[in-house]
Amino acid sequence: MVNSVSITYRGRLAPSPTGLLHLGHARTFWIAQKRARAAGGRLLLRNDDLDTARCRPEFVAAMKEDMHWLGLRWEEPMVSQSDRLPLYRAALEKLHATGWIYPCHRSRRDVLAAISAPHEGDDSDEPLYPIEFRPTPGATIPTLVESGQVNWRFRVPDDETLTFHDHHFGGQRATANYDFGDFLVWRKDGMPSYQLACVVDDAEMKITEVVRGADLMRSTFRQLLLYRALGWSVPEFYHCPLVTDDKGQRLAKRHDALAIRTLREQGRSPEEVHAGW
Repeated sequence: MVNSVSITYRGRLAPSPTGLLHLGHARTFWIAQKRARAAGGRLLLRNDDLDTARCRPEFVAAMKEDMHWLGLRWEEPMVSQSDRLPLYRAALEKLHATGWIYPCHRSRRDVLAAISAPHEGDDSDEPLYPIEFRPTPGATIPTLVESGQVNWRFRVPDDETLTFHDHHFGGQRATANYDFGDFLVWRKDGMPSYQLACVVDDAEMKITEVVRGADLMRSTFRQLLLYRALGWSVPEFYHCPLVTDDKGQRLAKRHDALAIRTLREQGRSPEEVHAGW
Protein backbone atom coordinates (compact mmCIF):
# COMPACT_ATOMS: atom_id res chain seq x y z
CA MET A 1 0.00 0.00 0.00
CA VAL A 2 1.24 3.50 -0.70
CA ASN A 3 0.70 4.47 2.94
CA SER A 4 3.64 2.32 3.93
CA VAL A 5 6.61 4.47 4.95
CA SER A 6 8.91 2.01 3.15
CA ILE A 7 7.51 2.90 -0.29
CA THR A 8 8.30 6.18 -2.04
CA TYR A 9 5.29 7.84 -3.63
CA ARG A 10 5.32 7.60 -7.43
CA GLY A 11 2.65 9.34 -9.46
CA ARG A 12 2.30 9.90 -13.19
CA LEU A 13 0.97 12.22 -15.84
CA ALA A 14 -0.44 10.30 -18.80
CA PRO A 15 -1.61 12.59 -21.59
CA SER A 16 -2.71 11.18 -24.94
CA PRO A 17 -1.39 13.26 -27.89
CA THR A 18 -4.58 13.19 -29.94
CA GLY A 19 -5.19 16.93 -29.60
CA LEU A 20 -4.22 19.99 -27.61
CA LEU A 21 -4.12 19.89 -23.82
CA HIS A 22 -7.29 21.40 -22.36
CA LEU A 23 -8.23 22.75 -18.94
CA GLY A 24 -9.62 19.43 -17.75
CA HIS A 25 -6.35 17.60 -18.39
CA ALA A 26 -4.34 20.45 -16.94
CA ARG A 27 -6.26 20.56 -13.67
CA THR A 28 -5.96 16.79 -13.22
CA PHE A 29 -2.21 16.99 -13.85
CA TRP A 30 -1.92 19.90 -11.41
CA ILE A 31 -3.65 17.84 -8.72
CA ALA A 32 -1.34 14.92 -9.49
CA GLN A 33 1.69 17.16 -9.03
CA LYS A 34 0.37 18.60 -5.76
CA ARG A 35 -0.21 15.13 -4.35
CA ALA A 36 3.23 13.91 -5.39
CA ARG A 37 4.91 16.94 -3.81
CA ALA A 38 2.86 16.69 -0.63
CA ALA A 39 3.99 13.07 -0.28
CA GLY A 40 7.62 13.95 -0.99
CA GLY A 41 7.51 11.63 -3.97
CA ARG A 42 8.23 11.56 -7.68
CA LEU A 43 6.08 12.38 -10.69
CA LEU A 44 6.63 10.66 -14.06
CA LEU A 45 5.44 11.45 -17.59
CA ARG A 46 3.97 8.80 -19.88
CA ASN A 47 3.01 9.50 -23.47
CA ASP A 48 -0.15 7.45 -24.13
CA ASP A 49 0.27 7.30 -27.90
CA LEU A 50 -1.30 3.97 -28.86
CA ASP A 51 -4.07 5.58 -30.93
CA THR A 52 -1.97 5.57 -34.08
CA ALA A 53 -4.75 7.06 -36.21
CA ARG A 54 -5.04 10.22 -34.07
CA CYS A 55 -1.75 10.67 -32.21
CA ARG A 56 0.62 13.16 -33.86
CA PRO A 57 4.19 14.22 -33.02
CA GLU A 58 3.21 17.90 -32.98
CA PHE A 59 0.70 17.18 -30.21
CA VAL A 60 3.44 15.51 -28.16
CA ALA A 61 5.62 18.60 -28.48
CA ALA A 62 2.67 20.89 -27.72
CA MET A 63 1.58 19.00 -24.60
CA LYS A 64 5.09 19.09 -23.11
CA GLU A 65 5.45 22.78 -23.86
CA ASP A 66 2.01 23.60 -22.44
CA MET A 67 2.63 21.58 -19.29
CA HIS A 68 5.95 23.34 -18.69
CA TRP A 69 4.24 26.71 -19.20
CA LEU A 70 1.69 25.75 -16.54
CA GLY A 71 4.46 24.90 -14.09
CA LEU A 72 4.17 21.12 -14.32
CA ARG A 73 7.41 19.22 -13.80
CA TRP A 74 8.30 15.54 -13.83
CA GLU A 75 11.28 13.36 -12.99
CA GLU A 76 12.85 10.72 -15.25
CA PRO A 77 12.69 10.70 -19.06
CA MET A 78 9.28 10.51 -20.70
CA VAL A 79 8.21 7.01 -21.76
CA SER A 80 5.95 6.33 -24.74
CA GLN A 81 3.49 3.47 -24.92
CA SER A 82 4.32 2.87 -28.58
CA ASP A 83 7.79 1.70 -27.43
CA ARG A 84 6.37 -0.80 -24.94
CA LEU A 85 4.38 -3.25 -27.08
CA PRO A 86 6.46 -6.29 -26.00
CA LEU A 87 5.45 -5.63 -22.37
CA TYR A 88 1.75 -5.59 -23.28
CA ARG A 89 2.09 -8.73 -25.37
CA ALA A 90 3.77 -10.56 -22.50
CA ALA A 91 0.86 -9.64 -20.22
CA LEU A 92 -1.62 -10.84 -22.84
CA GLU A 93 0.20 -14.16 -23.06
CA LYS A 94 0.02 -14.53 -19.28
CA LEU A 95 -3.73 -13.84 -19.29
CA HIS A 96 -4.16 -16.40 -22.06
CA ALA A 97 -2.09 -19.03 -20.26
CA THR A 98 -4.17 -18.62 -17.10
CA GLY A 99 -7.49 -18.82 -18.95
CA TRP A 100 -8.78 -15.30 -18.33
CA ILE A 101 -9.35 -14.24 -21.93
CA TYR A 102 -11.14 -15.46 -25.05
CA PRO A 103 -11.33 -14.36 -28.70
CA CYS A 104 -14.24 -12.13 -29.60
CA HIS A 105 -15.68 -11.66 -33.10
CA ARG A 106 -18.51 -9.37 -32.04
CA SER A 107 -18.56 -5.70 -33.00
CA ARG A 108 -19.69 -2.82 -30.81
CA ARG A 109 -22.80 -2.63 -33.00
CA ASP A 110 -23.53 -6.33 -32.26
CA VAL A 111 -23.28 -5.65 -28.53
CA LEU A 112 -25.53 -2.59 -28.61
CA ALA A 113 -28.10 -4.42 -30.71
CA ALA A 114 -28.14 -7.35 -28.30
CA ILE A 115 -28.80 -5.15 -25.28
CA SER A 116 -31.31 -2.98 -27.17
CA ALA A 117 -29.37 0.19 -26.41
CA PRO A 118 -28.28 1.88 -29.64
CA HIS A 119 -27.09 4.96 -27.76
CA GLU A 120 -26.27 3.51 -24.36
CA GLY A 121 -23.94 5.46 -22.11
CA ASP A 122 -20.79 7.34 -22.89
CA ASP A 123 -19.20 6.51 -26.23
CA SER A 124 -15.82 6.49 -24.48
CA ASP A 125 -16.85 3.53 -22.31
CA GLU A 126 -17.63 -0.05 -23.26
CA PRO A 127 -21.25 -1.19 -23.32
CA LEU A 128 -22.22 -4.12 -21.10
CA TYR A 129 -21.11 -7.27 -22.94
CA PRO A 130 -23.86 -9.95 -23.12
CA ILE A 131 -22.96 -13.17 -21.32
CA GLU A 132 -24.53 -15.19 -24.16
CA PHE A 133 -21.77 -13.92 -26.47
CA ARG A 134 -19.14 -15.75 -24.43
CA PRO A 135 -17.70 -19.09 -25.65
CA THR A 136 -19.74 -22.04 -24.47
CA PRO A 137 -18.55 -23.65 -21.21
CA GLY A 138 -15.70 -26.04 -21.87
CA ALA A 139 -14.97 -24.65 -25.32
CA THR A 140 -11.35 -24.85 -26.39
CA ILE A 141 -9.75 -21.41 -26.56
CA PRO A 142 -7.38 -21.13 -29.55
CA THR A 143 -3.82 -20.00 -29.10
CA LEU A 144 -2.97 -16.38 -29.72
CA VAL A 145 -1.28 -17.38 -32.98
CA GLU A 146 -4.08 -19.68 -34.17
CA SER A 147 -6.74 -17.04 -33.58
CA GLY A 148 -5.21 -14.60 -36.07
CA GLN A 149 -6.29 -10.96 -36.07
CA VAL A 150 -9.08 -10.91 -33.53
CA ASN A 151 -10.22 -8.99 -30.46
CA TRP A 152 -9.60 -10.61 -27.06
CA ARG A 153 -11.83 -10.09 -24.04
CA PHE A 154 -11.30 -10.59 -20.33
CA ARG A 155 -13.93 -12.84 -18.75
CA VAL A 156 -15.11 -11.07 -15.60
CA PRO A 157 -16.10 -13.20 -12.57
CA ASP A 158 -19.90 -13.50 -12.59
CA ASP A 159 -21.68 -11.24 -10.11
CA GLU A 160 -18.57 -10.50 -8.03
CA THR A 161 -18.73 -7.16 -6.23
CA LEU A 162 -15.48 -5.22 -6.30
CA THR A 163 -14.61 -2.36 -3.96
CA PHE A 164 -11.86 0.19 -3.55
CA HIS A 165 -11.32 3.41 -1.63
CA ASP A 166 -10.94 6.52 -3.76
CA HIS A 167 -8.97 9.30 -2.08
CA HIS A 168 -11.39 11.93 -3.34
CA PHE A 169 -14.79 10.25 -3.66
CA GLY A 170 -14.46 7.67 -0.87
CA GLY A 171 -15.68 4.08 -1.01
CA GLN A 172 -16.58 2.72 -4.45
CA ARG A 173 -18.20 -0.54 -5.50
CA ALA A 174 -19.35 -2.20 -8.70
CA THR A 175 -20.64 -5.64 -9.62
CA ALA A 176 -19.28 -7.60 -12.56
CA ASN A 177 -21.85 -8.40 -15.28
CA TYR A 178 -24.12 -5.73 -13.86
CA ASP A 179 -22.12 -2.48 -13.79
CA PHE A 180 -19.60 -3.68 -16.38
CA GLY A 181 -19.05 -6.83 -18.40
CA ASP A 182 -16.34 -8.73 -20.25
CA PHE A 183 -13.99 -6.08 -21.62
CA LEU A 184 -11.42 -5.74 -24.37
CA VAL A 185 -7.77 -6.33 -23.55
CA TRP A 186 -6.42 -6.68 -27.09
CA ARG A 187 -7.67 -5.36 -30.42
CA LYS A 188 -7.62 -7.10 -33.77
CA ASP A 189 -5.29 -4.40 -35.10
CA GLY A 190 -2.57 -5.87 -32.86
CA MET A 191 -2.73 -3.20 -30.17
CA PRO A 192 -3.57 -3.48 -26.44
CA SER A 193 -6.68 -1.87 -25.04
CA TYR A 194 -6.47 1.10 -22.70
CA GLN A 195 -7.26 -1.19 -19.76
CA LEU A 196 -4.37 -3.57 -20.34
CA ALA A 197 -1.79 -0.98 -21.38
CA CYS A 198 -2.59 1.21 -18.39
CA VAL A 199 -2.24 -1.64 -15.88
CA VAL A 200 1.01 -2.90 -17.41
CA ASP A 201 2.52 0.57 -17.44
CA ASP A 202 1.45 1.55 -13.93
CA ALA A 203 2.77 -1.73 -12.56
CA GLU A 204 6.05 -1.62 -14.48
CA MET A 205 6.62 2.05 -13.62
CA LYS A 206 5.91 1.24 -9.95
CA ILE A 207 3.17 3.86 -9.70
CA THR A 208 1.80 4.00 -6.16
CA GLU A 209 -1.14 6.33 -6.79
CA VAL A 210 -3.10 6.90 -10.01
CA VAL A 211 -4.60 10.39 -10.28
CA ARG A 212 -7.06 10.76 -13.17
CA GLY A 213 -10.51 12.01 -14.12
CA ALA A 214 -13.73 10.69 -12.62
CA ASP A 215 -14.82 9.55 -16.10
CA LEU A 216 -12.40 6.64 -15.66
CA MET A 217 -13.91 5.41 -12.40
CA ARG A 218 -15.56 2.40 -14.05
CA SER A 219 -12.31 1.53 -15.78
CA THR A 220 -10.72 1.19 -12.35
CA PHE A 221 -12.89 -1.84 -11.56
CA ARG A 222 -11.83 -3.54 -14.78
CA GLN A 223 -8.22 -2.78 -13.99
CA LEU A 224 -8.53 -4.20 -10.48
CA LEU A 225 -9.38 -7.52 -12.11
CA LEU A 226 -6.35 -7.30 -14.38
CA TYR A 227 -4.02 -6.54 -11.46
CA ARG A 228 -5.35 -9.61 -9.67
CA ALA A 229 -5.17 -11.88 -12.69
CA LEU A 230 -1.58 -10.81 -13.40
CA GLY A 231 -0.56 -11.11 -9.75
CA TRP A 232 0.50 -7.49 -9.38
CA SER A 233 0.10 -5.02 -6.51
CA VAL A 234 -2.73 -2.50 -6.87
CA PRO A 235 -1.95 1.24 -6.59
CA GLU A 236 -4.08 3.76 -4.74
CA PHE A 237 -6.54 5.88 -6.72
CA TYR A 238 -7.62 9.52 -6.72
CA HIS A 239 -10.31 10.44 -9.25
CA CYS A 240 -10.69 14.15 -9.93
CA PRO A 241 -14.08 15.82 -10.52
CA LEU A 242 -14.49 16.67 -14.19
CA VAL A 243 -14.17 20.18 -15.55
CA THR A 244 -17.26 21.16 -17.55
CA ASP A 245 -18.10 23.89 -20.05
CA ASP A 246 -20.81 26.53 -19.64
CA LYS A 247 -23.42 23.96 -20.73
CA GLY A 248 -22.36 21.42 -18.12
CA GLN A 249 -20.67 19.11 -20.63
CA ARG A 250 -17.31 17.66 -19.66
CA LEU A 251 -14.39 19.09 -21.58
CA ALA A 252 -13.00 17.19 -24.54
CA LYS A 253 -10.31 17.97 -27.06
CA ARG A 254 -12.95 19.44 -29.37
CA HIS A 255 -13.20 22.37 -26.90
CA ASP A 256 -10.46 24.37 -28.65
CA ALA A 257 -11.52 27.57 -26.89
CA LEU A 258 -10.52 25.97 -23.59
CA ALA A 259 -7.24 24.49 -24.82
CA ILE A 260 -4.19 25.62 -22.86
CA ARG A 261 -2.59 26.72 -26.14
CA THR A 262 -5.57 28.97 -26.89
CA LEU A 263 -5.49 30.52 -23.42
CA ARG A 264 -1.77 31.22 -23.83
CA GLU A 265 -2.39 32.91 -27.17
CA GLN A 266 -5.06 35.05 -25.53
CA GLY A 267 -2.46 36.40 -23.13
CA ARG A 268 -3.52 34.50 -20.02
CA SER A 269 -0.84 33.81 -17.44
CA PRO A 270 -0.25 30.47 -15.70
CA GLU A 271 -1.33 32.13 -12.44
CA GLU A 272 -4.67 33.13 -13.97
CA VAL A 273 -5.25 29.56 -15.11
CA HIS A 274 -4.31 28.16 -11.69
CA ALA A 275 -6.66 30.62 -9.99
CA GLY A 276 -9.61 29.03 -11.79
CA TRP A 277 -8.91 25.78 -10.00
